[in-house]
Amino acid sequence: MKIQHSDNSKKGEFYLESETGQRLAEMAYTWAGETMLIIDHTTVEDELRGQGAGRKLLDQVVAMARQKNIKIIPLCPFAKSVFDKDPSIRDVLKS
Repeated sequence: MKIQHSDNSKKGEFYLESETGQRLAEMAYTWAGETMLIIDHTTVEDELRGQGAGRKLLDQVVAMARQKNIKIIPLCPFAKSVFDKDPSIRDVLKS
């Protein structure tokens, strides 16, 4: 499965879909101005739990933040817990 991305300049999400088009995991965010985004929520279906799908989605958000030089506010409990555990991605956190 390939991680896909959609963004309408107000909201966006990184997601994984099955071959039938069923969404199996997603990490949604909302733009807060042009230089900051808020990770709202992460959802991972049972069939992908424990396979690192949420972390893979977060890694894509972090990569986009670095590329676009933007900061992240992780309101989603999952995203916040990963930022708390992994100092290597905190460079994109809004301080």
